[in-house]
Amino acid sequence: MQTSGIDVSKYQGKIDWAAVKASGKTAFAIIRAGYGRAIKQIDPFFADNYKGCKAVGMPVGAYWYSYATDTESARNEAKTCLEAIKDKQFEYPVWFDQEYEPRIKALTDQQRTDIVKAFCETLEAAGYYTGLYCSRDWLTNYLLPGQLKAYDVWVAAYGTDPGKVPLPYGMWQYSSKGRVPGISGNVDLDIAYKDYPAIIKGAHLNGF
Repeated sequence: MQTSGIDVSKYQGKIDWAAVKASGKTAFAIIRAGYGRAIKQIDPFFADNYKGCKAVGMPVGAYWYSYATDTESARNEAKTCLEAIKDKQFEYPVWFDQEYEPRIKALTDQQRTDIVKAFCETLEAAGYYTGLYCSRDWLTNYLLPGQLKAYDVWVAAYGTDPGKVPLPYGMWQYSSKGRVPGISGNVDLDIAYKDYPAIIKGAHLNGF
């Protein structure tokens, strides 16, 4: 199966979710919950985007952008993420977003991999379906993929083909220049290859 979706954050501004839904172009949305370790770093549009998706029946997931440079800070970020998403229900995973922050790039592959595991383990222990969002390059050259087989991967690789990805992936972000009614400007486009709502609801995770 393949399901088309989008991912959004404060950078998309105010979104008309009724128009997004009515367009028929997207069947789910992954919304940024926040970043870092402080609860004040919740995405300012997170609550509105969550409410908007729920109001129109748009299945939703979330992601947390990381600045963690060790396992302790990764667990602290996970706890802040859990605080941000409590009392909400997500039909799609809650993703850990690790990218090219200079202090993270300065770490070893093992340290970066341990950070991913620390965050994901914390979310799993709290009853959430989680996984890793990163680029194909990051997964290939900055992590140890063999140690991350337990987690879903949402891989970013722009173009018509994701190319060679070192782990199976449940979602693919294939463009950052999508256009969808209800959203001004560009938006990231994604494809999901799993029936996440059925998996997550069936396992009673993510608030279900």
